Amino acid sequence: MEGAQKKGHPADKLEKIWTDWEAFAQYAFNKSHSTCYAFVAYQTAYLKAHYPSEYMAGVLNHAGNIEKITFFMEECKRMGLHVLGPDINESQKGFAVNKKGEIRFGMMGLKGVGEAAIECILEERRKNGPYTSIFDLVKRVSLRAVNKRLMESLAYSGAFDCFKEYHRAQYFGCAKDTTATGLDIIVQFGQRYQAQAQTSSNSLFGDMVSIDIPTPQLPKVPEWTLTEKLDHEKDVTGMFMSGHPLDHFKFELRHYGFTPIDEFAQVKEAPHLSPKKNKPFKLAGLVVDAQQRVTKTGRNFGVLAIEDFSGKTELMLWSDDYVKFQNYLDKGKSIMVQGEFKSRFNSEQYEFKVTSINLLEVTKQNFTKQLILDVPTRIINSDFVDFFDKNIKAYPGKTSIKFNINDSAHNVKIGLYTLEKGVTMNDEIIGWLEENKDVDVQVVVA
Repeated sequence: MEGAQKKGHPADKLEKIWTDWEAFAQYAFNKSHSTCYAFVAYQTAYLKAHYPSEYMAGVLNHAGNIEKITFFMEECKRMGLHVLGPDINESQKGFAVNKKGEIRFGMMGLKGVGEAAIECILEERRKNGPYTSIFDLVKRVSLRAVNKRLMESLAYSGAFDCFKEYHRAQYFGCAKDTTATGLDIIVQFGQRYQAQAQTSSNSLFGDMVSIDIPTPQLPKVPEWTLTEKLDHEKDVTGMFMSGHPLDHFKFELRHYGFTPIDEFAQVKEAPHLSPKKNKPFKLAGLVVDAQQRVTKTGRNFGVLAIEDFSGKTELMLWSDDYVKFQNYLDKGKSIMVQGEFKSRFNSEQYEFKVTSINLLEVTKQNFTKQLILDVPTRIINSDFVDFFDKNIKAYPGKTSIKFNINDSAHNVKIGLYTLEKGVTMNDEIIGWLEENKDVDVQVVVA
């Protein structure tokens, strides 16, 4: 203002301009930004609606850390999009869409994989077509770039699953009386083949010489269990690709009153502000990290990190709780945790106090008080009766069953109870319920 007045501008005009600027500044910046964001939101909404696979592949490629990638992969599931693991014949460097509209995990996302090696694999595939077998791969690519360590990462991730003649365990198993693994055999075959091809090309009669090296067989070893597969996948990709260890417990997660971990984590962030802070919580999750530590005063304590399909959280085990539950500080275990938020002594702060931990696999046997089944009359037949008659005899237990028989045509509902004999909840009943979607299920938890 002073500088402008020295140049001869009237004070009243300057005051008017400055006051208008101040008023304009209160909304001009935000309006300009909101216009840009609205336009980008419109564009991305259009792409997500009309090109969902391509859009989500782009989002995944720019997600950055593994937590965000996991979040967006869950969004893909919600949208009904398949996100598949790496494939030597379909994967690109990053997430990409295949001919079926499915999203493939990119090979550059694998641990221990370099860009030069992936470029070598992709360039050869572009020039001469898909690889027909694991031995075709080592014949064609440079084994200086595509070394054994890289092939281990590819095999662990499932990138060779398209070669149906071998399963993953065979790449790492050893034949009898030898220390050579399947991958050792494959790499040695490739080196011999390429060395002989080089010798033949340098010979006077190179075009006439055929390379005849017999294709070896890989060791016959048992297939990995799903848990072993998933453990190796997570090591090299950072996530479970073929499934999730909690897939075995979907019935329990749905019917036994577990709080999703992402919902629990929101309460844990500010328990004093949550109306749910005084209620008991029941969590189910996979132990993804477990540490036993010592305080400055020499006392042992534990840190337990668990995750479910929704998120991840950490739980602390102090003093007596550490002694009681230290056996559960073991990565890979699926567990059920019960506890509640309690205020610290002489403080307004809250902490989560663990009251019990059990293996998730015993939940249905030990915590099912009653099974209530709403059954439409149309599915009641001799097979229905025989199944429950045999199951209750095969798995006797303390769980009672109540059948609510619904006859919608006559608007009649009849309740039938098991009185003398109960059942132990078992996988056969869960399998039957999965097949008979018309039966509504309610579990009364002990």
